[in-house]
Amino acid sequence: MQYVNIFDSHAHYDDAAFDEDREQLLAALPGAGVRLVVNCGADLASSRKAAALAREYPYFYAAAGIHPEEAHDLPEDWEDELKALLSQPREVAVGEIGLDYHFDENPPREAQRDVFQKQIILANSLGLPVIIHDRDAHGDTMELLQKHRPRGVVHCFSGSVEMAKEVLRLGMYIGLGGAVTFKNARVPVEVAKMVPPDRLLLETDCPYMAPVPFRGKRNDSSLIAYTAARIAEIRGEDAQELIDCAFRNASRLFLGNENATGD
Repeated sequence: MQYVNIFDSHAHYDDAAFDEDREQLLAALPGAGVRLVVNCGADLASSRKAAALAREYPYFYAAAGIHPEEAHDLPEDWEDELKALLSQPREVAVGEIGLDYHFDENPPREAQRDVFQKQIILANSLGLPVIIHDRDAHGDTMELLQKHRPRGVVHCFSGSVEMAKEVLRLGMYIGLGGAVTFKNARVPVEVAKMVPPDRLLLETDCPYMAPVPFRGKRNDSSLIAYTAARIAEIRGEDAQELIDCAFRNASRLFLGNENATGD
């Protein structure tokens, strides 16, 4: 399954799952049809690693942010550190940020909301989009998005069609990945059907969320081909045309390129 012009809008190549063969894998991605990647931070350390990868690989861009699971034990000057990271070349978004109420051991909800809100405000002040993580926190996530109205994407979208419509009304994008290929993917399939073509982003969240038939294995950007093929099937569209459209969307959001081509 070979396509071109893949723009992976959400990856974590700084993850330890890539430590053994990172250089070889990343060198091979362009030959697998991968044209651009946004590598997202989850804390200050991983955001620094994302910035380093963006300096090393010309088809990489970086995002810097504090993931909700990391919204604790932050240094007093974490906002200044994050702002300094975001001022570096090839930094295109504040992310991955958001709310995660799934596990009881996650940071207290109030702390998560505080860190999330501060990062949205920072993104707006810098004119950068946000990359939103929302797990079992749909109501509070939407409340803060409606309050501050950032540009950006709700990645690995797990909400309802009704929530997707609210996200779209805010002018934001919907990010879909491997979950849409899973057997039990009823709601992601419904969302994939209704997202307007100019608001859809493709992503991996690698090394996680590998699509069928690789579910449970390490994910990488080349496997977006399987996600795109499934979404195209759901929508009755051509997979390469869908990939090209998602490329233009991600270029518009992250690079400010209104005239990007998927050619």
